[in-house]
Amino acid sequence: MDYASVLQLLDSTVRLATPLLLACLAGLWSERAGIFDIGLEGKMLIAAMTSAAIAALTAATPTWALFGLDLTWAKALFPPVIWGLIAGILASIVFAMIHGIASITFRGNQLISGFALNFIAAGLTVLIAQSIFGQGGRTPQLAGDARFSPVTLPFTETIRRIPGFGPFYAEVISGHAILVYLAFAIVPLTWGLMYRTRYGLRLRAVGENPAAVDTAGISVVRLRYSALIITGILCGLAGAYMSTALQAGFGRDMTAGRGYIALAALIFAKWRPVAALWACLLFGFFQALALRPDIVTAIVQFRVPGPILDALPYILTVLVLAGFIGKAIPPRAGGEPYVKER
Repeated sequence: MDYASVLQLLDSTVRLATPLLLACLAGLWSERAGIFDIGLEGKMLIAAMTSAAIAALTAATPTWALFGLDLTWAKALFPPVIWGLIAGILASIVFAMIHGIASITFRGNQLISGFALNFIAAGLTVLIAQSIFGQGGRTPQLAGDARFSPVTLPFTETIRRIPGFGPFYAEVISGHAILVYLAFAIVPLTWGLMYRTRYGLRLRAVGENPAAVDTAGISVVRLRYSALIITGILCGLAGAYMSTALQAGFGRDMTAGRGYIALAALIFAKWRPVAALWACLLFGFFQALALRPDIVTAIVQFRVPGPILDALPYILTVLVLAGFIGKAIPPRAGGEPYVKER
């Protein structure tokens, strides 16, 4: 296996790990606040469909009108892909708020609420896409300013000439969509907010002992809702990335269980942001291997069946959830609705 093949594998790893990383960080915020969120998959899916649909509609409409109002200025303000991103984030936040109302306000079962959102998103996205575009639940192929284009980092061609590191910089680090770099930048931002701010301290305390936080005069409900808003934003970024950067449009069930894989990565990382980055890169690496069976054959010296390679990320997910890879202790108040004592 030559160096070029290794670089291609690592490049695919970064691309495929990005939605996992965003969804994993989304789950980190909600679960640190004591809200178990199985609905990451549903929020990613609704965001992916909404982003692709709005981007496609905006790009295809010469003049943009809504409820009789001329909004052509809005189309001139941002390209269609940005409006798609904004719409996807808003759709994800709506789903996050539904989960919050069910599990925080009405103190319902958080797992059931999350699963319900996943089922709703699986059907609703196909129904909406089919009713708008009539293409079997898909959106049209996105192109031009309806997609996120790769970003070439500064001095790429100059650094490329450096032996060893140069090709790595040019092929693996440079050339990704802006959302990839944003996802990696959110990791230290999450760490800083979670462990170096008063808000982060209070949020982690809500996930461990909400009664103590309430006794201190801090609203448990407000903190948990704020965490779900952050969760919605990050899931919106993950879904938008999948349909407007990783792929060129929305397709039925395009998340393909990535929300559940992100939860497994979160458990694997023991609810820590930096460890979540490495866990998601590991899962992304297994997904990348499934796309490059020739590399696997070169490593093991025999042909591995394609279905086995496709199943590798899910096998690792089962191993993590079954507790075979280290013991993970979740936030103590996670999954339990808080009832304020009178």
